[in-house]
This record gives sequence, structure tokens and C-alpha cells, in this order.
Amino acid sequence: MSDGPAIETHDLTKRFGKQTAVDRLELSVPAGAIFGFLGPNGSGKTTTIRMLLGLATASSGTATVLGRLMPRELDTVLPRVGALVEGPAFYPFLSGRANLLRLDSADPHAPGTTRQARVGQALERVGLSAAASKKVKAYSLGMKQRLGLANALLRPRELMVLDEPTNGLDPQGTREVRALIRSLAAAGTTVFLSSHLLAEVEQICSHAAIMRAGTLVAQGTLPELRAQGQGRATVMTPDTGAARAVLLRLGLVPDDRGVAGSVTAAMPLGASSPEDIVDALVEAGVRVRGFVADAGSLEDRFVELTGEGFDVAQ
Repeated sequence: MSDGPAIETHDLTKRFGKQTAVDRLELSVPAGAIFGFLGPNGSGKTTTIRMLLGLATASSGTATVLGRLMPRELDTVLPRVGALVEGPAFYPFLSGRANLLRLDSADPHAPGTTRQARVGQALERVGLSAAASKKVKAYSLGMKQRLGLANALLRPRELMVLDEPTNGLDPQGTREVRALIRSLAAAGTTVFLSSHLLAEVEQICSHAAIMRAGTLVAQGTLPELRAQGQGRATVMTPDTGAARAVLLRLGLVPDDRGVAGSVTAAMPLGASSPEDIVDALVEAGVRVRGFVADAGSLEDRFVELTGEGFDVAQ
């Protein structure tokens, strides 16, 4: 296994004519991390993944995967990487097992003597053993997604690159894939996970990066990203008008999230402490029935940086 980051880019840029899809990307993915790669549609996530895997050539800059420069050292890197990108493609009139056998036989690095056993193990890991003999044309979207994961798991990998791995899965399938990703990381595999589902990222990722319009706008551990965002304060009071006035005076920004009998406001970095806020409310004659101060969430940080909402439900 290589020393240093599993993935590292410097000034990585991709242009399509006059359009810049990825702009001077400086990305660093620690070895052994479950790394969430986040951003709205069109933010450059898939283009970045294609460059990392040698499926697209960068206009400028460099990308290093497992310590090797891509795409120059493609033949050395790809046998160590499993990938599920832009949805799996299979022969519809072959069974799931037959598809995996064909794909594995096309891999010059895959040992033929263990092929049958490895295909069986991969199918079992993604919960497709019972459907292994069915033709893929009869598979649901979620089953095809599982088969794509099985293909990526045919051999031990140092890095897994997964583009929306829970796409089309039911809640039980989603839980199983999350458990599989955790088991891969526990065994030392770095997982690079592109997703738009907040619940998925919050539950399994140790690190994340956020893209907007081809530009990297934040990266770090999840606690670091949350800490960079705004907190929220909620005051439970019948005196909502007076409470709003006090919060505004203290530099907090009330919004419309509060239910009847409460006021919710954003707490910018450097704002008054919760104790000082409550003191100011009481001093102003506001009847405080309750007060809650929450640290900034990953969703809040995403919205701040991209101006777009985040899917929060599976």
C-alpha cells in the first residue's frame, strides 16, 4: 500500500470547449478514510471521478491515485481500484453470475483458478446469491446496483470509488451497503463515495469535500465541516416579537423555521454565547420557556456553500 493520501490532485482542471467543468481542484483523500464527495448535479463530481480513473483526460493539473500519477500509470493503478461509476452496465440476457464471470475473465490480473469462488463470494457479500442465476434483464435497478458492487469486489482493492452506490436500493438494501462500506474501511480499504444523500454521508463518512460549479469549496473531517457552519438558536416564548428584536440586536438572524411560540435564528461564528443570549432575553422582559443552541449541521454547511438544498431522506 502506498504512503500518503489515497487520492491527491493539484490544480486539476477539465474544460469542454469554453466550459470549465472542474476548476483547479486541490483534493486530498486520506488513506483508510470513507470520503464523501458532495455537490449538486453539474458540480463536477462525475467528471472528477472520470479523471481519477483515467476515463477522461485533464486539461491541466495532476491527479495521483494510490501514489501513482494518472493516467500515466493507469495499468499499475487500476488493478488496485474497484469502481462503480455512472451505473452498472451488463449483458441483459446473461445471468448475474455469468456477467461477473465474463467481466472477471476479461481482467488480465484476475486469477482464473479462483474465479468461480470469488464470483460466488462477491454475490454473497451484496445479497445476490439467490438471484445469481436470473437474467439481468429481470433485475430491478437496485439489484443491478448490487451486481455492480459485486463486480467491484471480485478482488481485494486498496481503493473503492463508488458513484451513488445506494441508488435504487430499498431501505434494507441501503443499510446492507452501508455495512459493506464500513467493513471495507475496517479492512483498510479507502472508500471514495460520491453521493447527494445527507443521511448516507452523515452515517458512514469520516471525511467529505463539497463541490460547487466545478470548484472545491470545502473539505475536511465531518466535525470540521460542521464546525465551519453556522449554529442555530431556538427560543421558546410567547413574546416572539420581542425575542426577534433581541436576537437581531445581538447579531443573530431570525428565520421562518420556528413553530408557533418559538423563534429560530442563525448563530454566526463569533456570536454571543448561549448564556449571554438568554441573559439578554430575560433582561428585555422576554418570557423564556426554553432555549436550545445547536451546532451547525452538515446540511446547513452544504446549503451555505452551494445555495442548494440537500436530499435528506432515503
